Amino acid sequence: MQWIETHRDVVYPWQCDHMGHLNVMYYTGMFDRATWHLFSIVGFTGTYLRSQDRGMAAVHSTTSYRSELVPGDLVVVRSRFLEVHDRKARFEHEMTNFESGEVAATNELVGVHIDRTARKACPIPVEIRSSIEKLISGENSDHAGG
Repeated sequence: MQWIETHRDVVYPWQCDHMGHLNVMYYTGMFDRATWHLFSIVGFTGTYLRSQDRGMAAVHSTTSYRSELVPGDLVVVRSRFLEVHDRKARFEHEMTNFESGEVAATNELVGVHIDRTARKACPIPVEIRSSIEKLISGENSDHAGG
């Protein structure tokens, strides 16, 4: 299962809470931006989603906070797919402090492919599912990072 770098960021003072560290809502935002880059790599692009009237809905998310991030810290997020099924995919993100290499947080999610008109889950297209399976098996090293 290949890790792919999907996001870089910096922690700003206005993103921190009264305890002086990055507030949880900003971890979530960074993980969300990383998700869209991960999805794009396998074909869940904005163009695909709009033209086919499809979407991806998060149905489960678990975040673990491991070390604090403070103003000025540089952040790198790596992501990978863990499994794919007919209508859903499970994937995870790992956020690290760029300077120290310390893992700041992890986020594991399950996303369901949906038909936005019917508002129901629908099958993931074969070519997208195949791209995810190749990343999971390590066959596709084009986007490997780390």
